[in-house]
Amino acid sequence: MIRKNIVVCLLAFSSFIANAQDLDKKKAIARISKLESTYGQIANKIWSLAEVGYKEKQSSLLLQETLKQAGFTIEAGVADIPTAFVATFGQGKPVVGIMAEYDALPGLSQDSIPVKRSLGGNSGHACGHHLFGTGSVAAAIAVKDWMKETGQKGTLKLYGCPAEEGGAGKVYMVRAGLFAQADVMLHWHPNDENTVAASSSLANKAGKFRFYGLSSHAAASPERGRSALDAVEAMDYMVNMMREHVPASTRIHYVITNGGKAPNIVPDFAEVYYYIRSPNRNVVFDVWDRVEKAAEGAALGTGTKFEVELISGVYEILPNEYLAGVMAANLKTVGGYVLSPTETAFAKQLQQTPGMEAMDLNTTNQVFLNRPDPSSGGSTDVGDVSWAVPTIGLGTATWVPGTSAHSWQAVASGGTSIGRKGMMVAAKTIALSAIDLFKNPKMIQEATEEWTKKRGVDFQYKSLLGTRKPALNYRDN
Repeated sequence: MIRKNIVVCLLAFSSFIANAQDLDKKKAIARISKLESTYGQIANKIWSLAEVGYKEKQSSLLLQETLKQAGFTIEAGVADIPTAFVATFGQGKPVVGIMAEYDALPGLSQDSIPVKRSLGGNSGHACGHHLFGTGSVAAAIAVKDWMKETGQKGTLKLYGCPAEEGGAGKVYMVRAGLFAQADVMLHWHPNDENTVAASSSLANKAGKFRFYGLSSHAAASPERGRSALDAVEAMDYMVNMMREHVPASTRIHYVITNGGKAPNIVPDFAEVYYYIRSPNRNVVFDVWDRVEKAAEGAALGTGTKFEVELISGVYEILPNEYLAGVMAANLKTVGGYVLSPTETAFAKQLQQTPGMEAMDLNTTNQVFLNRPDPSSGGSTDVGDVSWAVPTIGLGTATWVPGTSAHSWQAVASGGTSIGRKGMMVAAKTIALSAIDLFKNPKMIQEATEEWTKKRGVDFQYKSLLGTRKPALNYRDN
């Protein structure tokens, strides 16, 4: 009888704890929903600003001010980056961190309509970082309110991370030891579906190759000139020949950012911007060295000189299956959303534009967990963070299903209520996941044990950027 009573009491206590946790989560969801209009206005403002990497002054200040008014302490200009910041609430362990991004992409100005039309600017949020930053701030404020209401011990940190798009902002923050302050990191990213998976990404190294020659009249005295553009083209040709002799999963991209000013002048300066990607950063190291050799050969063969400026270098993501399970459960709780008739009409028209993939619009109301795809086709400086601290992220449907990132269609969707609805799904999922981690430190322990085993006890972080300072002017050209 005594044993039976103990079991009954334990079951009742477990039920009480579960109900209390459910109530905490319901309140967090309600808090975020209540401020949906406010967060939508913030996201729209950052969407309109469309500030590129390391130039996100107004976007960063807007997020900082929102957090400051909510009771966070702000440390601005961290890691020698004017637009990077860390917002902190609470003290002691555990320390849960949330990442926020807010940089736009160059050359993708677009109105929030389902036909291609520039707003006249030079950039656009084609990767949805206006939503990323705002949604993360919304989650952080909801968790802060819960901590304050319940007296929950621990520290919550929101990391304002600039220049993810090719500027490797988080790498400098990792180098500065900022993420080492956290026990676990949470993040998210705009997508065309709602998904959580313990997947990786591509390591990436990027830089600008600059060639210097001699200018001359291209018709009257071409023999006196040494064409920097010839050097760029020779380099590009050799690299393109090299594609046959690198691992099949390697990706090599380039754009000629400066090829001279007039056809009748032998260009004395030319520049080409390269990205090298692979699922394994060691392959990136090797291929990058070979690309530099191609540049050296091109300079030698054309009688020019060259230099290379390393702009970005990021690790592949170190996936964490345990944290993926935690976040997946919360995404399932939050669920997706249903498109309104107006949103459906917008989506159907957008899906008819070139480059779109025809997908079921009901995808926005579905949740996809643990996709078998082991690697993302993109690169992110979240990779470096994941080797510094256990990290997990999710994607939510902020774009019309079938939309590619880095497209004008992504900019258009992100400026509508579709983007804002997806942002709310992310904010709620991150908030619920943070609450779980604060209330159950054993979860962090489990995630850390997996992370340590995968990373290796002897692992030592070495940035692909070496010791260079932040490339604050990398978007000037």
